[in-house]
Amino acid sequence: MTPAEPEDGHAIHCRLDELLAARGMTLTELSEAVGVSIVNLSVLKNDRARAIRFSTLTAICRALDCTVGELLVADDRAG
Repeated sequence: MTPAEPEDGHAIHCRLDELLAARGMTLTELSEAVGVSIVNLSVLKNDRARAIRFSTLTAICRALDCTVGELLVADDRAG
């Protein structure tokens, strides 16, 4: 799946799909683990989020055993 077209000049891509696949985890399982709705995680996964709380980011990174830099990357081709 390709990232969405950047809005508001941002070029941040969320690698949630890749990280979930690498860990054999579903979006539903992540949702239950972090206490965030599937809809909100889907918005993040599809690069449509406009903001993310640090507490949510922390919970996702803990559940996926990853760093913020592994989850969110700057896409220099966008923007």
